[in-house]
Amino acid sequence: MIYLQLYLEFVKVGLFCVGGGYASMPLIQAAVVDGNHWLTLSEFVDIFTISQMTPGPIGINAATFAGMKVAGTAGAILATFGFVTPSLILCIIVAKLFFKYGDIGIIRGILNGLRPAVIALICSAGLGFVILSLWNTDTLPKNLTASLDPIGVIMLIATFIAVRMKVSVIKLLAGSGVCGLILGLAMKAMQG
Repeated sequence: MIYLQLYLEFVKVGLFCVGGGYASMPLIQAAVVDGNHWLTLSEFVDIFTISQMTPGPIGINAATFAGMKVAGTAGAILATFGFVTPSLILCIIVAKLFFKYGDIGIIRGILNGLRPAVIALICSAGLGFVILSLWNTDTLPKNLTASLDPIGVIMLIATFIAVRMKVSVIKLLAGSGVCGLILGLAMKAMQG
């Protein structure tokens, strides 16, 4: 039963994730964290992070890792196939229509309308990740400064600066992991 449920949930995600992998994150979160409670938000963010570091499309990687966490290897395979099934079918249909009818104004209008919605989905997922990174919670706490994670603040600012300076993703992720480890050990040593 869990295998069919995983497949169908990721078919839904794949069907509605217009705009690429980042736009799929809130849909995957809604399926595996909010809807079915297969993962906690923290586990989901960890999966998202791992998906960033592994080769391949981020949405497919996230589906694979989520499926693995929920139901092992078979779950990973079914979640991945579920995620790509709608894209495969829709791409074939859209490609046939696009090449047959060319650049139709209606299709252009639909794409222009979808862009802001995709950006909103990406921003929504990003905001949730920022809250989790800075406060280690799913929702904003009442006292924003008292529960703020200093390591999260330092890492977010440093990483943002590094991204703006065009540091490579590999160096950024490796450096962030090492810095997070060092800062975490330093904080633990100061507390104990």
